Amino acid sequence: MTAIDLAQVAKDDQLPTLELHLTRPDVVRYSGASTDFNPIHYSDRVAKQIGLPGVVVHGMWTMGAALRIVTDWVGDPARVSSYFVRFVNPVPVPDDDLGTTVQVEARVSSVADGVATIAIEATHDGDKVLGAAKATVRLD
Repeated sequence: MTAIDLAQVAKDDQLPTLELHLTRPDVVRYSGASTDFNPIHYSDRVAKQIGLPGVVVHGMWTMGAALRIVTDWVGDPARVSSYFVRFVNPVPVPDDDLGTTVQVEARVSSVADGVATIAIEATHDGDKVLGAAKATVRLD
């Protein structure tokens, strides 16, 4: 069963917004799971030495987590046939108990031949973090 009626999907349909909350421990856990131990993902000192505002989450975490807006909407991740993003800005994660949030919005930009193209916008503190993000979803 899908989360939406696939036969009714139309251009300009808005997907429900998604807020992705994460904390510094989430970044550390993702580092271990991905085996990406670049110190910019756990050391403010190293991150600042190369011009970052502090520890940043992995771009791949942002990319993967942002796609949830599509998979939650369509109900079946296997319907996603392609996904593309450009990394535009990093997402800093403060060393506190509050963490930070990435806001994700999406809309159907086209529907043709049983495939919907979804334009995705991910922002952090008003700054775009993913550019040209789009996914294609099989509707049939």
